[in-house]
Amino acid sequence: MRATKRRALGQHFLRDAGVARAIVDLVAPTAADLVVEIGPGEGALTGELVRRAGRVVALEIDRGLAGRLSARFPSIEVVEADARVWEYGAIARPRDGRALVVGNLPYSVGKPILAALIAARTAIDEMVLMLQREVAERVAAPPGGKTYGSLSVLSQLYCDARIALRVPPGAFRPPPAVESAVLHLRVLRGPRVALSDERRFHAVVRAAFAQRRKTLANALAAGLGVSLAVVRASATTAGVDPGRRAETLSILEFAELARRL
Repeated sequence: MRATKRRALGQHFLRDAGVARAIVDLVAPTAADLVVEIGPGEGALTGELVRRAGRVVALEIDRGLAGRLSARFPSIEVVEADARVWEYGAIARPRDGRALVVGNLPYSVGKPILAALIAARTAIDEMVLMLQREVAERVAAPPGGKTYGSLSVLSQLYCDARIALRVPPGAFRPPPAVESAVLHLRVLRGPRVALSDERRFHAVVRAAFAQRRKTLANALAAGLGVSLAVVRASATTAGVDPGRRAETLSILEFAELARRL
């Protein structure tokens, strides 16, 4: 992949060794753990992982970088792959250890990679992901603000999420035009709330936030193709004021609303 293509992906190589150590410290890998690294690039995180983890699998889309990583770190498995579509669900969790995911995600494809990881959550214990700061803040946002949205709800349904570090542009080569943040995700054993139909829950959440300037009732009626009267009645039965906005609802309230609808 040429440098121009790397720039198109929003790929910025981490060059700050202190930041690399701080990121790996968040999951503190041991010899019993497997780590899948996404976007190792020039190996800033890889070096830390090799010293501490039992097994490292590095996913790198750039053939040239993959070859250099293999030569520099012969003990790891370098896979030339697109992290958006790699089969994370096939990760074989160590018998006595954890399956961890660590990565400096290209900004332009951070959200689809995150979606793929959450879809494969049953194979993963923890994730530490460098993302564009705005995206990381959306994932970890609590209800009540403009940052809170479907990405927040559908991530926090399955994971504990927090912003662990903020990383300045100068920690990268080349420096990005935006700030970065490290998101720490701990996968829950099951959904945060009991769901009768996960697909329905996802559909309700996405519809609610698709037109977030509208009231909850109007957004859901338009997004789900359900009559306004039915939505209002269902929301009222669920104990949710249909005149509220989507960003004010908790995950539990969304679950109850989806069940009633």
